[in-house]
Amino acid sequence: MKTLKILLSFALTATLFTSCYTEVVVDDIIDEPRISLNQLLGSYDLWYVDINSTVGFGETPFLQKAFTVSFLNGVVYANNNIAGLGANGDGFGIDVGNYDAYEMILDVQHDIDGFSTFDVYEVDFNTIELYNPNNDTSYFLDGYQRNNFDYDFVFYDNIHYFLQEYEAWEKTYTSEFGVLNEFDNENYLQFLAGGNDSTFRSSQDDTGMNVNNLLWDYTGIYGVGDISGNNLLKTLTLDYDSLDNEFFELTVINDSKIELFHPTSETVYEFVGRGYIQYLKSDSKTKGKKVQKDKKRKFRKDRVVNPRENTRRA
Repeated sequence: MKTLKILLSFALTATLFTSCYTEVVVDDIIDEPRISLNQLLGSYDLWYVDINSTVGFGETPFLQKAFTVSFLNGVVYANNNIAGLGANGDGFGIDVGNYDAYEMILDVQHDIDGFSTFDVYEVDFNTIELYNPNNDTSYFLDGYQRNNFDYDFVFYDNIHYFLQEYEAWEKTYTSEFGVLNEFDNENYLQFLAGGNDSTFRSSQDDTGMNVNNLLWDYTGIYGVGDISGNNLLKTLTLDYDSLDNEFFELTVINDSKIELFHPTSETVYEFVGRGYIQYLKSDSKTKGKKVQKDKKRKFRKDRVVNPRENTRRA
């Protein structure tokens, strides 16, 4: 009898211990706080808009033109320009609108593009999906902190947009070395946004003219390509006609100056941007700066070019 009491006591103790343990575990799971959408959006300084991952055939204009967006205390910031990337707004870009986040819904009131609403989904630890039910399109955003975001990579990966951010590029330097060639006569270049996103114009007007008074002599197609093994050097091809393309190696000197090396003649040119176009927001906040609504990012893959041997000057 004593043995039976001991066994029953042990079984009862074990049952109580198990019940308490189970209750504690369940309580821990239930009481664990869930991150809010506001906390999620604020967990990274910058959200890079991975435009090539977009799913759907619609477009949300402010996301289509932005390289990064940020959500800070009800204000939406965006880096819409390549020139000044990393410097504008301490890296956040410019104020482009307001937002409200509740449950897993994000409402954005953009200063130019108006109202957009999104269902927000966490894809992984630093990726979110913004689904716009009004156009059945999803944008995917990757989160970064400013101190570990590769501004240089984004800059050089989007040089074609950088070229479009000035109303014209004026030739300011031609090297004394190099063979005379037809491009010596071109003093201005313009790279147009919108449309097929690959149209350029050139002018032989005298340097020093007002950009608005330029006469554009030629309109053609241009292309920007990568050079294998050198992320900071690009190629630029100007298609003047089917038989006579002008090929250059393009180097960015600063946010408003580029260098073009012409391998065929071994001539070096420098062009300076005139008439900076800032892609921003409502008229009340532009302060005289030109607003462009037609610029938007598109899926593209730049052509990779193997560097030509002995074409680059020492």
